[in-house]
Amino acid sequence: MSDNLLVNGGNSLSMEIKFKDGDPLVCEGPVTARDAMEMINFPKRENVVACRVNRVQRPLSWEIVMDSFVEFITTDSIEGIEVYIRTLSFLLTSAATRIRGMRLSLTQSMSYSYYYESPDGEITEDICRELEAEMRRMVDEGVPITRESFPIDVARAVMHAQNYEDKEQLLLFAGSDPVIVYNCCGVYDFFGGALADCAAITPTFELRHYNGGIFLSGPTFADPTKTMAFVESPRLFKLIDSHTDWLKNLHMSTMAGIHRQVTDGRSRDMIMVCEALHTKLLSNTSAQIEARPEVRLLCLAGPSSSGKTTSSRRLRVQLLSSGIKSATLELDNYFVDREHTPLDREGKPDFEALEALDLELVNEHITALLAGREVDIPKFDFLTGKRTKGYKMRISPDELLVIEGIHGLNEKLTASVPADKKYRIFICPLTGTNIDFHNRIGTTDTRLLRRLVRDARTRGHSAEATLMQWPSVVRGSHRHIFPYQEYADTLFNTSLAYEVPVLKGYVTPLLKTVKEDSPVYGEATRLLSFLEYVPVIPSDDVPNLSVLREFIGGSCFE
Repeated sequence: MSDNLLVNGGNSLSMEIKFKDGDPLVCEGPVTARDAMEMINFPKRENVVACRVNRVQRPLSWEIVMDSFVEFITTDSIEGIEVYIRTLSFLLTSAATRIRGMRLSLTQSMSYSYYYESPDGEITEDICRELEAEMRRMVDEGVPITRESFPIDVARAVMHAQNYEDKEQLLLFAGSDPVIVYNCCGVYDFFGGALADCAAITPTFELRHYNGGIFLSGPTFADPTKTMAFVESPRLFKLIDSHTDWLKNLHMSTMAGIHRQVTDGRSRDMIMVCEALHTKLLSNTSAQIEARPEVRLLCLAGPSSSGKTTSSRRLRVQLLSSGIKSATLELDNYFVDREHTPLDREGKPDFEALEALDLELVNEHITALLAGREVDIPKFDFLTGKRTKGYKMRISPDELLVIEGIHGLNEKLTASVPADKKYRIFICPLTGTNIDFHNRIGTTDTRLLRRLVRDARTRGHSAEATLMQWPSVVRGSHRHIFPYQEYADTLFNTSLAYEVPVLKGYVTPLLKTVKEDSPVYGEATRLLSFLEYVPVIPSDDVPNLSVLREFIGGSCFE
C-alpha cells in the first residue's frame, strides 16, 4: 500500500490505479472498476465482462479503495468466455426458479454448450421458449447481478428456502464462513469465480430444447456477437448421459454426495466401485476389438492429461487375457527437440500442435513395425526438451500395434494403414462429479489438476509454469484434438468420481506457491476456491493400476 493512501472509516484520500496497458489513474475516494474503465476510455469496453483487481477475479462493480493493479477480462479470452457462460447459467437458473419454480441440474457439456435437466420433470419446448424469453427480458432491462456476503447459517437457510438442498448440504460440509453469493432478481447462488454484474453484458446466447432438457450456448471466442455453433452428437450425449445416471444412482453426482461417502467411512468402497467401472468399460472395448480379427493398429487419442498411457496399458492387459498380444508405441517420445517446437499465436511453444511431433519418423516407424521390421524407438526427456536414445522394438505378425498420444486419431499419422485394419479410441475425462447442481468441474479443470500434479512430479515444473502454459494447451486441444473424437470407434471416459478429492491433497500446496504478483495468481485462486468445497481423500486406497496413479505416482505401469 502506498504512503499516500490514508484510510479513515473506509474512505481513501488519494490512490493510484495501474493498468496492464496505458497510463495509471490517480483519483480521489473509492471508485468501481467500471468507473475506472470509463475514466481511461478502455478501448474494448463492449467486450469487458469482469476484471482482475490485484490479480483476483472480480465483477466490474467491485469498489477499489486502495492503490491497485487492474486488468479487464474480455470475451476474446478463455477466462472471459468462462465468466460469460457462468453469468448466462445464473440467468437461466434464476429464470427457472422464479417463473416456473423449477430446479435445473447441469449434467454435462457438449459442443461448448451446457446441458440442463430438471429433477422436477421434463423440460418441454414451451418451457424452453418461456425461459429464453425471460432471459431476453433480463438482458434487455439490464437486470443487476450483485455480489453479497452471508454468514454460513444465513446462506444455508437461503439455499433451503430455494429448495437447493444439494447446495445447503455442501455449505454444511465445506464450512466456509462467510459465504460469497450472487443475487439476481431475488434468487441467490454461489460460484467458483466472478460473474458479470449486469445481465446486459451477456446478450449472446441460445437455448435449445433437446431430449427433455436444455442446451445453453454462449458466444464464440472470435466474435462475441455470434453464438457458438452447436454440433449434435447423439453417441457422445448418450455416453455422458449414461455416466451421469450412474453417478446419480450411486449418490456421487455432486460433492455433497462425495462428502457423505467420506463422512460415512465409505471412501474405499467408492474407489473400488469407480475402478470396477473402468475395468468393465475396458473389457467391453477389448471384446469389440476381439470381434475384428483384421485389426492390426489400435489408435488411442485424447487431450493432455486424459490418462492415455495408463488406459492403453490396461487395455493391453485386457486384450492379453483374451489371448491377443499387443505392443505400445507412445507418441510422446516423438516430440521434436524443444527449440524446433512450433509457436502459438502468442509466440509460445505449442506442444499440442501436430507439427510438435516428428511426423516423418512416426510414419516410418509405424510402417516398419507393421511390416515386422525392428526400429529404434527414441525417448523424449521432458526436463531437457531433447530426444535421447530409447530402446529397440519389433512386433510379430499376430501382435497389435497400439499408438497413443494427443494426435492418435489424426489420419496424417496412420495414412498408410487401411481403415479396416484400424480401431480408434478417444480417451478423455468426459464428465464427472460436479460441485453442485449448477457448478460443474469441467473436463478442462479435471485435466488441469491432473497435469499440475504430474508436471511437478515428473517434469520439475512449478504450478506457475503449468498454469502459464495451460491456455495454449486448451486452445491446441480444441484446434487439433477434439474435432477428431467423432472418428473414434469408441469413447472411453477416464473420469473418476473420487479423483478430485485425492488430487486436492497434492495440488493445494502447489497452487499456494503461486505468488500474488504472478500473472496466473487469479487462476490459482479460482482453483483453490472451488477446491474448498471438495473433501480430502488419502491416496492410500487408490490401486496401482488406476489411471489416477499416472499423475500422483505409484503406477504399476511406470
